[in-house]
Amino acid sequence: MNPTRSVSVPFALHAVGEPASHVRAASDRRYLLCRPTEFEVVYAINPWMDVEVPVDRGLALQQWEALRDAYLTLGHEVVTVPNGVGLPDMVFAANGGVVVDGIAVGARFANVQRVPEAALYRQHLRAAGIDVVHEPEFVNEGEGDLLVAGEVILAGHGFRSDHRAHAEVAALTGREVVPLRLIDPRYYHLDTAACVLDDDTIAYLPEAFDPVSRRELERRFPQAVLVDEHDAAVLGLNAVSDGRNVVLNQEAQHFAAQLHDRGFVPVPVDLSEFRKAGGGPKCCTLELRGAPVTNPQGLEEVVA
Repeated sequence: MNPTRSVSVPFALHAVGEPASHVRAASDRRYLLCRPTEFEVVYAINPWMDVEVPVDRGLALQQWEALRDAYLTLGHEVVTVPNGVGLPDMVFAANGGVVVDGIAVGARFANVQRVPEAALYRQHLRAAGIDVVHEPEFVNEGEGDLLVAGEVILAGHGFRSDHRAHAEVAALTGREVVPLRLIDPRYYHLDTAACVLDDDTIAYLPEAFDPVSRRELERRFPQAVLVDEHDAAVLGLNAVSDGRNVVLNQEAQHFAAQLHDRGFVPVPVDLSEFRKAGGGPKCCTLELRGAPVTNPQGLEEVVA
């Protein structure tokens, strides 16, 4: 992929121009997404979910397709997997595991409603060409709470993932795992309170973390983008970056301006239907790091 090429933008997606500072380099990514054929809000397992608020499934599908098309327009690969019957949250593929260097640690879900997703995602990861897929002993909810930042994995806990999973993930992946305690139930997963922009840069909401975790983030990422409460509250941090282009919820306008000033290219999308369940672009996206580019077992794969 040529990181300096311009892109035409798909339905419901509007690029915010070239960044004001130096141009950052994008890298090719391979993403796994789950088609939201079962998506609805029929139970409440986080503060965003209200069973009295209806989901427009047709609009949700359009928004999901716009997210997929955004990745394709940016030159990335997308593997699409089917939604298990009766699993309305399976669209949030990030929770299905974490993949580094072609090794996957699968998920173990905290809430009984999502437990069946774990085995399906392990199967889909193998079908996508991941040869080593671990079934964990302790609760972790994949990239919801495990964000790969350079050579380390930032690990959220406090609401969903068990802190005992951190040593397990470190042993299985060979990566340093950095525990971060979440304290605001609105930011129940780490990927709602922090976003990895490139190997050295993250964005986060300081108030979402306890004092110890906040100091650790300040020490490790002194040049981090600090996001305000408004943009965090529209799940602006639930974003996906390829090192240059950052796909984020369109309502997070100040965060988009901050990204632009730092040399990133904001790519806003509308995922308002998924926010009814506490999800955004990152929740819908599982990155296959170190996975082969071939598709040996016949999953639906779309290549830009």
